[in-house]
Amino acid sequence: MADRKNASPVTFGFGRRDFLRGAAALPLLAGLPKMASAEDTVELLVWAWTPDTAVQAEMFMKKFPNIKVKIENQGGGKPHYDKLRNAIQAGSGLPDVAQMEFNSIPSFRALQALADMGPYGANDVKDKFIDWTWAAGSDGDAVYSIPWDSGPMGSIYRDDIYSANGLTPAKTWDEFAESAMKLAKDKPGTYLTNFVGASDAGWLGSQLWQIGARPFHVNGEEIHIEVNSQKAKDLLNYWQKLVDAKAVDTTPGWTTEWFAGMDEGKYATWIAAAWSPIVMQQSMKKSFGLWRAAPMPMWEAGKNVTSNWGGSTFSSFTTSQHLKEATQFAVFMGSDLEAAKLWNTKQFLFPVLKDLAADAELMGHPFDFYGNQPVNQIFAESLSEVDPTFEFAPFQDYADQILTDALAKAIGGAGKMADALDGVQDAVVTYAKDQGFTVV
Repeated sequence: MADRKNASPVTFGFGRRDFLRGAAALPLLAGLPKMASAEDTVELLVWAWTPDTAVQAEMFMKKFPNIKVKIENQGGGKPHYDKLRNAIQAGSGLPDVAQMEFNSIPSFRALQALADMGPYGANDVKDKFIDWTWAAGSDGDAVYSIPWDSGPMGSIYRDDIYSANGLTPAKTWDEFAESAMKLAKDKPGTYLTNFVGASDAGWLGSQLWQIGARPFHVNGEEIHIEVNSQKAKDLLNYWQKLVDAKAVDTTPGWTTEWFAGMDEGKYATWIAAAWSPIVMQQSMKKSFGLWRAAPMPMWEAGKNVTSNWGGSTFSSFTTSQHLKEATQFAVFMGSDLEAAKLWNTKQFLFPVLKDLAADAELMGHPFDFYGNQPVNQIFAESLSEVDPTFEFAPFQDYADQILTDALAKAIGGAGKMADALDGVQDAVVTYAKDQGFTVV
């Protein structure tokens, strides 16, 4: 999960073409990693932002006493990735292993920076993981990331507001719109939810994912780009109708005002990921115990298709001189059940392991913040319903920034959100071609 509360606008330094043409690429392609003998002590540098990651690192070192791990937190989100890209460009300074969100894997693969951990035993644990999480970081037998946590989607709502206004959790998006209109009419100033698609590309991506929009498909050097598909426009037309009717608010997400709106009862629902409940629990005190979780609304009744928002993996880099040990660390962090249970219960990351997602005791743990509801049961079901066909672009940061900027202008009065997608399509196609991709 990214550090979204401290997120800042994305900036872009160098691209794929700059990297591949520059001398900075040479250190990544030269030589083979050194193999440590059994008696050698190997030191691994790991960049990770999740709290208390050093606890799991200590567990790893007890199991592998000849491997010493140093954890460094470069900051979540943009600071983390900026420092990785700067190190790649400089040709030095990369860690052996780094935390990598699912949506960032393609861009670092495009820079030829991620090491293939397959030859070092990564595939031995493949069957332990939820299928789509493994597929997101692999290509055949090549393994570029070991899954660590995920963000299947659900609906988090204020039980007190729902009960007082005769609402029940919507099973479909049509029902959701009806409830939004009803609440806006019956209780002005209270909104069923807040549309954050113009300020949070991750949330918007989860919406596009669920409705079946597929903005990108990569096949080697070729990429198909369809940001302005009819399904994407259908999604934005849906939200535009609610925005125009003032049935949903448009305050930017992750702001003090937005958090306060949920805590004080301005917003009754957040369509959110499995990690979101803990963010809320840490940030909202007035509404403690009033929240509940329900499944994400569906676009078609009876056809349960969900999506994912966030989640992370561990990747190694081609500069590492200890790829075997780096792979051992990534594999341990992702697949060791004792370590995984700890980060699920203490660091509140959502599982990617089949055994944990099916663990009735773990998923049945009640949360005081949710009136003792075992909310993870909702998200475990969602995890099994995630459509695995969604792809991220090798330049996802750029596409996200262009898209959210365009939507923010539309919400500000410059046209309709769906119409803005045509301009985004043109900008992203131009960028892809400039980066050396063949757009098909």
